[in-house]
Amino acid sequence: MAEDQIETDRLILRRHRVEDYEGCLAISSDAEVMRFIGGAAASPEDAWNRLLRYAGHWALLGYGMYVVIEKDSGTIIGETGFADFHRGLGPEFDGTPEAAWVLGRSAHGKGYATEAVSAALQRFDETHPSERTVCIINPFNAASIRVAEKLGYHRFGDAVYKGASVTMFERRTDAVETAAA
Repeated sequence: MAEDQIETDRLILRRHRVEDYEGCLAISSDAEVMRFIGGAAASPEDAWNRLLRYAGHWALLGYGMYVVIEKDSGTIIGETGFADFHRGLGPEFDGTPEAAWVLGRSAHGKGYATEAVSAALQRFDETHPSERTVCIINPFNAASIRVAEKLGYHRFGDAVYKGASVTMFERRTDAVETAAA
């Protein structure tokens, strides 16, 4: 397995490539998928800039987002990984690697989010030991909250981001290891 690729039973996670643009655009331009992530479908320009931003994370920070591919079909079904988005949410959030995930509608309800985020977390824990990670989730996005909680994230506050309420979660590697012992 290549260092920049992760395989699970059903998924392949790898760094973005230029040829992933159309698949990523299909997901981010779906208003239903994006309703909890900024509330609006992404434009083609937004999707392109996101792809470039994700490549830049790897180059500058040594971590980033992965495209999520369903093994059986070879279809891009989402994105997950870590980023530093400089959201302006305060010192207890900003500057900390932020977990993120989005899956297209065809992947909803199949356990793919938990599988993909878990694999990305495992790789991140291996390469960035003792790191604290965070994420924000719309308080009405029950499915993403369940994924976060399954993977050891705990609510630590609320904030307003781009005019919308969000719940802030954190995961501490040392706390996850203690709970597993």
